[in-house]
Amino acid sequence: MASKNSAAQQTPPAGRILDRIDRKLLARLQQDGRVPVSQLAREVNLTVTPTLERVRRLEAAGFIDGYFARLSARKLGLGLLAYVEVSLDRTTPEAFDHFKEVVRAHDEIMECHMVAGGFDYLLKVRVKDMETYRTLLGDTIASVRGVQQTHTYFVMEEVKSTHAIVMPDA
Repeated sequence: MASKNSAAQQTPPAGRILDRIDRKLLARLQQDGRVPVSQLAREVNLTVTPTLERVRRLEAAGFIDGYFARLSARKLGLGLLAYVEVSLDRTTPEAFDHFKEVVRAHDEIMECHMVAGGFDYLLKVRVKDMETYRTLLGDTIASVRGVQQTHTYFVMEEVKSTHAIVMPDA
């Protein structure tokens, strides 16, 4: 009975703010999403069952969006990385929706962020080469109804690239 009670105390309810162990689990899973649960349990000083319960709770609560393998773009022949500023000629919900629809349909556009400032969207694009980029820009991005202007910045060196989110303090 005491072990059941202590396991329940170690797993905060779904609505509660993340505790120290949850933060450790999230930080560790960001480093390696394939780490065995038994190793995770050792690292956070719990047994396997409560550790697995916590991970499942974090997944169900949406703190973990998914797991993926980080691939080498260069090895796959996708060595050209560019950021593209996009300005629309009108800022209506219809124009935004149409632009987002087009962007979501093209896998070469890895990220798209609506921003405040001197332009409307910032895109992260990864392609094989300059010719492929030119085709994507001309046939897809710039040809979207409502796109007024684009500015492209080609990455010469990736100094830092991470998917990890800094864990906020409690």
